[in-house]
Amino acid sequence: MSKVTIYDVARAADVSLATVSRVLNNPEKVKPKTRERVLEAISDLGYRPNAIARGLASRRSTNVGLIVPTCSRASVSEMIDGVADIADKYRYSVFLNVTHSENDIATNIWQNMIASQVDGVLMMADNLTEEEGERLLKDSVPTVLLSIKDLDGRIPAVLIDYERAAYEATKTLIAHGNQNIAFLTSRTHYEMNDLKEKGYRRALEEAGLEPSILALYSKFENSAEDFKEYLRHNSAPDAALAVRDSIAVMFMNAAIEYGISVPDELEVIGFQNTKYALMSRPQLSTINTPTYDIGAVAMRLLTKLMKEEEVEETQITLPHSFVWRETTRKVDK
Repeated sequence: MSKVTIYDVARAADVSLATVSRVLNNPEKVKPKTRERVLEAISDLGYRPNAIARGLASRRSTNVGLIVPTCSRASVSEMIDGVADIADKYRYSVFLNVTHSENDIATNIWQNMIASQVDGVLMMADNLTEEEGERLLKDSVPTVLLSIKDLDGRIPAVLIDYERAAYEATKTLIAHGNQNIAFLTSRTHYEMNDLKEKGYRRALEEAGLEPSILALYSKFENSAEDFKEYLRHNSAPDAALAVRDSIAVMFMNAAIEYGISVPDELEVIGFQNTKYALMSRPQLSTINTPTYDIGAVAMRLLTKLMKEEEVEETQITLPHSFVWRETTRKVDK
C-alpha cells in the first residue's frame, strides 16, 4: 500500500493543503468544525506527518508552481514578468515548468509539481481538456488559470474576453469599408484562437460577409512561406485579423514583398500588443491584451486562495483595448 500523504488528507477532508498544514501546526487558527474534519481524515487514513508537511504552514518560504506551454512567445514572457513581480513582493519562490506539449500537462509536469509540495499553482495552457480540469480540482492545491478557463468555470481564472475583442476588431475593419477580411490562425487547435475566430465569424455574419480562414502551420518559421505561397496563388484580402502579432507581421511582410500597400490596399490588425507590433514597419495596429496584468492579478488571486481569504470573484475578465498604429487607415469619426 502506498504511503498516505498530506494531499490524501486534503482530498479526504475536502479542504486545501494550507488548511491541513494549519491544523498540524497552528490548529487554533482553524475553525473547530473544519479542524475536526481534518483530524478525522488523518485518523481514518493513518496519516503520519513528516517534517516537511509539518513545516508547510510555518515556513517562511512559499513555493508556487508556474506552468507555461513555451517561453518563446513575447506574450508569455510578459505574463511571467507580472507573476514574478507580485511573487517577489510576497517573497515567494516560483518554480517555472515549460510543457512543450499538451501531454506533459496531464502526466509528468503536473505530477512532479504536486509531489514537490508546492503551495499553489499558476497554469497557462493552450488547451484544457475535461480530464485535466478534473485533475486540477482533485489534487486540492490552490490553482489559477491564466488566459484560459475550464468550460464550467470551476477553476479560478484570469483572462480577457477573446471573442468580444475579435468581434470588435472585425467590426472596425468592416466599418472601414473592407469586404474580404481574412482571419489568420494556426492549424494547431488552441482554445483561445477558437474564441477569437468565433468573434470574427459573428461580426462577418452580421454584416452578410463570408469568412476567409487562413490556417497555418503551428511553427512560426513556416509562416512566411505559407503566406507567400497563398499570395502567389490568390488575390490579397482587403484586411486581415491575426491571432498573434507575430503572425500579423509575417503576413504583412509577405504582402509588402508582393507590392501590396499597407494600409491603403491591405489593413492588418494583430492580437496582444507585443514588442513585434512596435518593431514592425509600418507599426502594427493591434488588440491590447494586458498580459502583464493577467500574470500579476493571477498571482494576487492565488495568494488569497493560498491564505484562504474570502474571494468575491474567481473568474476575472480584464478589459482589453485597441492600439491603432500604421497598419489601419484613419477614418473620420
